[in-house]
Order: sequence, then structure tokens, then C-alpha cells
Amino acid sequence: MFDIGFTELLLIGLVALFVLGPERLPGAVRTAGLWIGRAKRSFATIKSEVEREIGADEIRRQLHNERILDLEREMKQSIMPSSPSANSTPSPQSATPPPDASHPEEAAPTEAKPADTAPIPRPDKSPEP
Repeated sequence: MFDIGFTELLLIGLVALFVLGPERLPGAVRTAGLWIGRAKRSFATIKSEVEREIGADEIRRQLHNERILDLEREMKQSIMPSSPSANSTPSPQSATPPPDASHPEEAAPTEAKPADTAPIPRPDKSPEP
């Protein structure tokens, strides 16, 4: 903080000795020490309170951001289900063109493969309605 070396402290002590005298110097040093101690304690208290508040604000901010991210994930999962294979591949029924009356052999019903109908697990782990 302050760059005070030994020589500066010695000079301050000599000036204080000449100004205050040998009788009042010990009381003045004791009083100065008490005031410096009080100032250090008050600065330390203020510093710890500020750090605690900053930490609490940071924790609140992180919790809020995590909650927003969780809600965003839930929204994305509700809009776009998590099984891309069931949605990305067309079902066999929709892939075949409608039967044409001019070609009777194509009008015969074809056997369609059943679509994958496994239930998709819900992200909130609650039972299906």
C-alpha cells in the first residue's frame, strides 16, 4: 500500500520525539496504535461484508441462470422430442404414393410396418397422464 521503509519510519520517530518530547511520546504512540488497530478492524469488517454480499449475489445469479437454462431445456424437449429417429424417418405408409386406378396391381393393399410407438420418457420424470 504505502512504500515506507525503515529510514522513513526512523525519520518520523525522530520528528515525533522532538515535537512531542520524551514524556508524551509513549502515550501518543499508544493512541496512534489504537486508532490504527480500529481502522484496520473496521476495514477488515467492511471488506468481509462486501465479499459476502458479492458472493451471495454471485450465487443468486448462478442459481437464476441455471433455472433459466433448465426451463429452456424443458421447452426445447417439449417442442422437439428427444428421439430423432422416430421423427426424422417417414413412416412407410406416408412414403408410398396413393394407389392409382389405372394400375390394378398397385391398388392391392400392402402390409405396412408398424411405427416405433415406444413412449418417450419425460424429462421431469413424472408419470405419463
